[in-house]
Amino acid sequence: MPKLNQDSLQKIDFTLNGVAETGTAEPRMLLSDFLRNVMGVTGCHVGCEHGVCGACTVQIDGKAQRSCLTLAVQVAGRKVDTVESLAGRENPLTDLQQAFKTHHGLQCGYCTPGILMSTSEFLDRNPNPTEEEVRDMLSGHLCRCTGYAGIVNAIMATIEERQGKAAAE
Repeated sequence: MPKLNQDSLQKIDFTLNGVAETGTAEPRMLLSDFLRNVMGVTGCHVGCEHGVCGACTVQIDGKAQRSCLTLAVQVAGRKVDTVESLAGRENPLTDLQQAFKTHHGLQCGYCTPGILMSTSEFLDRNPNPTEEEVRDMLSGHLCRCTGYAGIVNAIMATIEERQGKAAAE
């Protein structure tokens, strides 16, 4: 990473994974670099740096967005959630994370944080999608290891489990 120009640093006040935070960044610094290198949140992976692979997906104000296409200064006053927000060190895995584990929805795991962030936002908006809709949502993510079968199975299992819980209530 290039040396920061101290004269051009901008203060960024925002909420990161539910906690009010402040950091500084040059106006051109990408959110992905800011999260990893300034804020120390490493769950946001950087793959292509062109918004194609989806590995860097985070949620900004509840919407899944590519952090490599967002400037850090653009999140001032906003809420940013990374994969670390799903389950902390003390908390059990979310149902979605557990399903990825159970259904072998990950191998190397590099793409997983971005897929989890997109999927959690997608299921919040559409709690009862079809498999075709799930596959369409996943089309914005590249995974070279799994062939997507385990990922799709994990998401569909999460949907079924949630529907079963809702019906029981």
